[in-house]
Amino acid sequence: MLRNNFLIQLSILFFVLTASVYGQAQTPPAEREELKINLNEKGNHYLKLTFLNQVWLRYNQSNPGTFVLNEPATETVDFGLRRTRIQFFGQITDHVFFYTQFGQNNFNFLAQNSGNRKIQAFFHDVLGEYNVWKESNRLKLGAGLTITNGLSRFSQPSIGTIMTLDVPVFAQATVDQTDEFSRKLSVYARGQVGRLDYRVTISDPFPITTNGQPAAPISQNSSFAQYGHHKQYQGFFMMNLLDREPHTTPYMTGTYLGKKKILNLEGGFITQKNATWNRENIDTLYHSMNLWSVALYYDAPVNSEKGTALSLYAGYFNYDFGKGYLRYNGIMNPANAVAAEYPSGSQGNAFPMFGTGNIVYVQAGYLMKKDLLGASMGTLMPYASLTSARYDRVSGSMDVYDVGVNWLISGHRSKISFDYQHRPYYQEQGNELIKQGGRNQFVIQYQIYI
Repeated sequence: MLRNNFLIQLSILFFVLTASVYGQAQTPPAEREELKINLNEKGNHYLKLTFLNQVWLRYNQSNPGTFVLNEPATETVDFGLRRTRIQFFGQITDHVFFYTQFGQNNFNFLAQNSGNRKIQAFFHDVLGEYNVWKESNRLKLGAGLTITNGLSRFSQPSIGTIMTLDVPVFAQATVDQTDEFSRKLSVYARGQVGRLDYRVTISDPFPITTNGQPAAPISQNSSFAQYGHHKQYQGFFMMNLLDREPHTTPYMTGTYLGKKKILNLEGGFITQKNATWNRENIDTLYHSMNLWSVALYYDAPVNSEKGTALSLYAGYFNYDFGKGYLRYNGIMNPANAVAAEYPSGSQGNAFPMFGTGNIVYVQAGYLMKKDLLGASMGTLMPYASLTSARYDRVSGSMDVYDVGVNWLISGHRSKISFDYQHRPYYQEQGNELIKQGGRNQFVIQYQIYI
């Protein structure tokens, strides 16, 4: 009942905002690109509402041993909502900013997150922020449930503006383990000083026992500890060598589609004392979690008159979760079980996404000329990405390839993405995973973003 009342109130607010925006607009409503109420004549105090929906149609070749609702499945076809989000935020005074986000993720026929199709939606972000210096981004102090993270730009991505079909989820290193879909209860400071963009965060991670899944028993391989509780410390820093990136919300843009000229050197870390444990003989050993990354990001126009642009990212990630840590994950997995002789969690489209070791991630995309397909049909942006990981328990390199194209009907506001992914699958030999072959996945996504 409370959830229904909230949604009713949010719907009323949506229509009130829409009416207010149209009522005060000086341009025809069709030319407005955002739902925004100005709270003062200058427009620097405001309320804003956004909506995003990403719908997937997918064909997947299942990993060996896959079951869907107790039935063997060598392949699957499914539809789902990868993300559905409503953001409501605003600058209330010269110093006070608030941000909230409500929505759901990975909603397909299996109702992934909880096993109950009616309780998928939740608050992703609820934070308040104080800007110490008026009309300056030098120092902002904030607190709440937030994605203001360390490590990398893809640890706090603006999912409405990503270039590839999906973000490299491995960069959200503790996702749904000791956080809530990469959000944590945190206090933070962030800002821009000259060309330096920084954020430092102290987080209170959730216990692994509250993530909605049975906690892994302690074993020879590290897993998140079920004893003790320690704060998590994070930092992310980047040098804006060309244009400065926006700093309104903590989220970081995927691609600016040629609207900015960005060249950044980036680096970040996450550390937590005694975050994981394992068993050796009769001894219980505790391990600090230490994660760090460095990266180069370039996103800029090639020919401003034609509207072409290039987007590049190359990053190195070093992960230490403790001895033998390895976690399978499949995005909006279309299967829910695997035969006992195959690695635990390897059903459907899953692969070893997180682990102690190191990862190289690169992506590249090219925005083709404006109105390539006609004045009202937009243009195309082909892309490719590679995740190449070397984890302690995986023999050789674990490589996942994605190749696709965005049909940008109206920029990020209305786009269709076609993606092909090739991933490896493995068999266990002792405590090591040995590659046995590969499987493919094809996805069509439609995104609407207001």
